[in-house]
Amino acid sequence: MNLYEHTIIAKQDTSPSEIKQLTEKYSKIVEKNEGEIVKTENWGLLNLSYLIKKNKKGSYIHFKIKGNGTVIDELEKNESIDKKLLRYLTIRVKKFDLDTEYFARKEDNDKKESNT
Repeated sequence: MNLYEHTIIAKQDTSPSEIKQLTEKYSKIVEKNEGEIVKTENWGLLNLSYLIKKNKKGSYIHFKIKGNGTVIDELEKNESIDKKLLRYLTIRVKKFDLDTEYFARKEDNDKKESNT
């Protein structure tokens, strides 16, 4: 099985309930194609480097996926026709970094450090 990190960017006006629906939708596609979601991270609303389809911001969702190439093909086929998404990116990795949360709020990281 291959390991992939997959990130999607939804439009800035997407509601939190729609973000949850998108996460569930793409998780089901992965599971239906014999893949496994190891971890899902909602990075929240972040500024884009440049305008994409007249959007300055986007809601980022990041998946860590175990599976074969057909899982990614099916995911990207569905994402390319989804009107709520601005962009998607898949990267194959050798191993997952499950400990670091790059886009967690600073207060959350301080609490984790003080508990250890």
